[in-house]
Amino acid sequence: MSEQPARWTTATVYPDMWMDPDDDPRDNEGPAPDGELATLREAVTNYRLTLRLKCDGLDAEQLARRSVPPSTMSLLGLVRHLAEVERDWNNWITDDEPLPKLYGPRDSDFDRAVADRAVVDAAFADLEREQAALDATLARHSEDLGVRLGREKLAVREVMVHMIDEYARHCGHADLLRECVDGRVGQ
Repeated sequence: MSEQPARWTTATVYPDMWMDPDDDPRDNEGPAPDGELATLREAVTNYRLTLRLKCDGLDAEQLARRSVPPSTMSLLGLVRHLAEVERDWNNWITDDEPLPKLYGPRDSDFDRAVADRAVVDAAFADLEREQAALDATLARHSEDLGVRLGREKLAVREVMVHMIDEYARHCGHADLLRECVDGRVGQ
């Protein structure tokens, strides 16, 4: 077994946190948002930011590293997978012809996540574009979270809860992957 990196964090106030609360870009301070839609949006936004934070400061090789064998999962693979997920949900709630897969056949989002700066840059650009597209679709239907959309007849609420579930699960994976890459731990 290879030598594991020493555990570390940038936090100085709480050594078990990723960063000090004052440096955290997620909206975790102050009163909770008012209403169901604002609560769901904040959760999606915070999990999206969490994924970005878990990738922050790594080079292409570190992002593409499959650090928990025999899994093919890497941080870059997660970014690509979540871009694909964002596109899939948008495809399911629109009446338009579905857009094609971003990365090809099943598991290409993970298998083709290689240590190449152009692949990394494209993955983050894909993720941002697909997040914006899904957000735009959902924003057109924010008056009634129970409205059912697209061929799949999915409720806006259902889509947002599934996005929270998907990001939460994969942010947990990202915690472990990041710790194995360079030892960074935290919230």
